[in-house]
Amino acid sequence: MPPHLSADRPAAQPPPRGTVDALISQTRRLRGEVDAVRREAPADGEDAQGRWQRALCNLALHQLSDLDEHFAQLRDGPPAVPVQPAATPPTAPTARTGQAASRHGSLLSRVGSAEWNLLTDEASWSGEFYQILGRDAAAPPLTLDELPSLVLDEDRPMLTTMVTDCLIDAKPIDGEFRIMRPDGGVRTVHMMGEPVLDTDGSTASMWAVLRDVSELRRSQRTVGETRESLQRQQHVAQTEHRLAVELQEAVLPPWRGSLRFPRQGPRALDVAAHYLPSSTSALIGGNWYDALELPDGETLLSVGDLTGHGVTVTSGMAMLLGALRGMAVAGTQPGQLLSWLNQLLDATVQPALGSAVCCRYLPATRTLSWAQAGHPAPLLFRDGTGRALAAPDGVLLGATSGAVYGQAEESLRVGDLLLLRTEGLVPRRSGSPDPGEAGSRGGTVAVQRLLDLAPRFGEARTAQDCVRMVVEEFGETEREDDACVLIARIGS
Repeated sequence: MPPHLSADRPAAQPPPRGTVDALISQTRRLRGEVDAVRREAPADGEDAQGRWQRALCNLALHQLSDLDEHFAQLRDGPPAVPVQPAATPPTAPTARTGQAASRHGSLLSRVGSAEWNLLTDEASWSGEFYQILGRDAAAPPLTLDELPSLVLDEDRPMLTTMVTDCLIDAKPIDGEFRIMRPDGGVRTVHMMGEPVLDTDGSTASMWAVLRDVSELRRSQRTVGETRESLQRQQHVAQTEHRLAVELQEAVLPPWRGSLRFPRQGPRALDVAAHYLPSSTSALIGGNWYDALELPDGETLLSVGDLTGHGVTVTSGMAMLLGALRGMAVAGTQPGQLLSWLNQLLDATVQPALGSAVCCRYLPATRTLSWAQAGHPAPLLFRDGTGRALAAPDGVLLGATSGAVYGQAEESLRVGDLLLLRTEGLVPRRSGSPDPGEAGSRGGTVAVQRLLDLAPRFGEARTAQDCVRMVVEEFGETEREDDACVLIARIGS
């Protein structure tokens, strides 16, 4: 379309070619960098955040590609529009237009120009304008009165208002609407235009540039949808985390000091415990600790860990702990108790693995009966030194059907201290063995680091003081998993 000469300003001059080439180079470099970011975004279709990241990158690439081709068209100038005799319909796009379309890719099929002469009632469309509207290039261009017939009914009043304001009040056109193409396809187009004034200031014609923004809007919708999906996922994750925390707090005793059992009289068992969250994950795991005075005067001590994270695992831990308490109250001994817990896990709808250590303390004889299921053995501290108890046989809970768990006994003395913990209590050091690699006895490195606390434990007055020492030693260390520690001190 030839440049217009309005009554109030001259036609704009094209920018220097070198300046536009520099902009094209910058745009293409930026497009390459964005594409590199897009390729690094997670491709997992189940990851809402990854889908959102890729959608944003795709939208940015789409806009940069358009910008690149806009600059190319600006550098080369507008394509020629053939001048038609009044009675002759427009011909197909010129050879120059075809060459430009080939050179600039898809842009010239998405951007077209048109002019409507109000004095002669003639219209001229570029070949791209025909392509956007899906009309035969040999057909005559539609007049301004006929143009709304291509627009969807709900968008038609907007186009009519824009054209009327442009012709009567000389307002620029800037708006989007949807058109129905002859092939039945619906496209979203963005029209920008201005009136062209004659020497006396009245409107002589109207020109417009039409851009097909269907793909751009589709990309923007994808970004919006993925953003909403990510927000929903984050909301669900926050809700699940809150439920898991509330469930964990309801199940684990909220001890703020040492726990004493009144029915044990002078043979009081001083117990304290603490839960240490993971420093690398906000998810709640299936760790538990428990101490329960039983009807026969004995005391149940247990620590365990159900694999996994989230509200499902936390609810599974609550179920397991409830079953453990119920069987202990019924008088079940530790070895048999773990066998039944194993059957319970094996029969659940969602199979899981867990480790546990279960102890019954008889205050009358100061005897500890205990069993373990793939779990670190209790540590016994006495007279300023410590050692791990020799562990009876026991595989992980849920690992195999019909597993049999051995049971061991240990005679304790007044002042002895028992430490039960889950494997994540002592974080792995770079280059050191995994704390759980030595089976049910725990990793030798983890055990030694805990045994090194023996002199300090000997100076402590309560079990709570000992727990505080453990937390001071390992609580601030970066840990990959959450953990529990329970300390029981044998009273007189």
